[in-house]
Amino acid sequence: MSGSEDKITSLLQEKRHFDPPVEGRDQAHVRSMEQYREAYDRSMKDPEGFWGERASELVTWDKKWDQVMDADFHTPDIKWFVGGKLNVSANCLDRHLTDGRRNKAAIIWQGEPEQDVKVYTYQMLHTEVCRFANVLKKKGVKKGDRVSIYLPMIPELAIAMLACARIGAMHSVVFAGFSSVSLQNRIQDSEAKVLITADAVLRAGKTIPLKPNGDEALKNCPSVTSCVVVRRAGNQVAMHEGRDSWWHEEMVAPDITDQCAPEPMDSEDILFILYTSGSTGKPKGVVHTTAGYLTYVQHTCQWVFDLKDNDVFWCTADIGWITGHSYILYGPLGLGATTLMFEGVPTFPAADRFWQVVEKFKVNIFYTAPTAIRSLMRDGEQWVNKRDLSSLRLLGSVGEPINPEAWMWYHLHVGKSKLPIVDTWWQTETGGILISPLPYATTLKPGSATHPLPGIDAAIFTEEGKEAKANEGGHLVIRKPWPGMLRGIFGDPARFKKTYFSRYPGIYDPEDGARRDEDGYFWIMGRLDDVINVSGHRLGTAEVESALVSHPAVAEAAVVGMPHPIKGQAIYAYVTLTAAATESDELLAELRKHVRKEIGPIATPEVIQWASGLPKTRSGKIMRRILRKIAANDFSDFGDTSTLADPGVVDQLVQGKQGK
Repeated sequence: MSGSEDKITSLLQEKRHFDPPVEGRDQAHVRSMEQYREAYDRSMKDPEGFWGERASELVTWDKKWDQVMDADFHTPDIKWFVGGKLNVSANCLDRHLTDGRRNKAAIIWQGEPEQDVKVYTYQMLHTEVCRFANVLKKKGVKKGDRVSIYLPMIPELAIAMLACARIGAMHSVVFAGFSSVSLQNRIQDSEAKVLITADAVLRAGKTIPLKPNGDEALKNCPSVTSCVVVRRAGNQVAMHEGRDSWWHEEMVAPDITDQCAPEPMDSEDILFILYTSGSTGKPKGVVHTTAGYLTYVQHTCQWVFDLKDNDVFWCTADIGWITGHSYILYGPLGLGATTLMFEGVPTFPAADRFWQVVEKFKVNIFYTAPTAIRSLMRDGEQWVNKRDLSSLRLLGSVGEPINPEAWMWYHLHVGKSKLPIVDTWWQTETGGILISPLPYATTLKPGSATHPLPGIDAAIFTEEGKEAKANEGGHLVIRKPWPGMLRGIFGDPARFKKTYFSRYPGIYDPEDGARRDEDGYFWIMGRLDDVINVSGHRLGTAEVESALVSHPAVAEAAVVGMPHPIKGQAIYAYVTLTAAATESDELLAELRKHVRKEIGPIATPEVIQWASGLPKTRSGKIMRRILRKIAANDFSDFGDTSTLADPGVVDQLVQGKQGK
């Protein structure tokens, strides 16, 4: 690809900006852009000095490192805090028992039923983790073994992860919405010794059996010798003699004590494996190690969320995803904060559930996904206004680029026009946030992730590997290593190099499109495989979606490319309307005109299909491959749809397409 063809055309013009709040700035971890620039410049000139200082501040070491960093992106081979010894569980628990936080709430758990609430102090959590670590040892789990965890959002999930970290076993958490086939693939790839699961998941008022999926998966998983089952719903389950046992029975066995010494781990020992869907073939087991990951999640949790000792921090993600690993568990608990864990969904029993939880627990920091914001937008701001959100001081967004209109709704109705919003860009592979505003330092632009954090050398490259000009879309790349990055793909070093370091040798390629505006702000344009080529112009789908969502009648939009005999590809848009809007030919014409006005004629959708819902995974990501197939009239094989929150949506979209 050469010449103009390698550019991703950016046509979205977003000129609004919002200054950081003055109130709270004097107590903030980063108080000004001058302080940010000073930290950033130092991290570029002296990365070892910068990260060595942060690791000393944030982590309790059994033995200090011999070398801060030994990294080569060409091989690739990445090591941080070489020769250091520590234990993540001890950093998240033991040290808080002697620093004045022993009786502080570590985890506040809100179950789906309103009355299901548990609060664990650091002391109580330490006891539970030690006991379950001893259960795992009794099951023959040793340092270096793998443990698969397939649980709903219940406290036992956090306890099991910390127990694995305590004894040096690697946890591999599999989101409870995945099918038995997905679970089986992940157990087989990691060769796990133990599976931890539950009888069922409670979701939107329904009891969804989970144990049968575990049983089905284990039919072909000879590595698993034990399965521990948590009783969550109390439904009838089959127990496999000699293999299965109940969590509550194991925890009170006479030989299980409250003490379990933390295993000293090397900085580069693996902490966990987390599988992320590969675009082709089997899922990738992303590997994160001990010291670099713990340093990085605490560093970002402290600076991006300005986390303070008396804050209640609520990240609404599922722990089955990296966001939950980093910003429900390891980041907040490492810092000795209070983290809220929520089992339910945003709209059950009513569309104010999130705001009711904020009001109930006086949440200070709220971190959620644009898909949740758009869905709540659709239900209207009256649900937000019913609740007292005065405890909130900071809002965050994660998971995909946030449309400027969703950003504005969040800012106006949840933030009451005064709270900073940190729009964060990162991935499973990065371990923690890489590009984000700092709440009391950065001037915000709706829809922009703003600037790379100190330590992150981000740039935009053209296809040929040259730096793109201002507002010229291209490949987002990271040129220097950072402590929280993945160390490999479990059992597959060749795939690690090919996936992340082959496009631009010696440079990390996250496979996302982005542009940098004239002020140096980064705008994420979506996955590069979501780029549409219309008559030689490469358009990022995120911008077209943002233009559609900026129309008052539109709650949500998903845009894909469809084959076109003349243009190569044309734009096919799936549009979900707000509760107050009505589908009509007039509105179709108006939406086309609206996109033309917002972006330009080149971005006008060829087809707009009304969609009562979009095919989303339970983490809220839109499964675009399904939308691409429907747009291309290919209804033959949609692949594995077991992770969809509502598989029935696919049939509705197919019927809608065939009816056009």
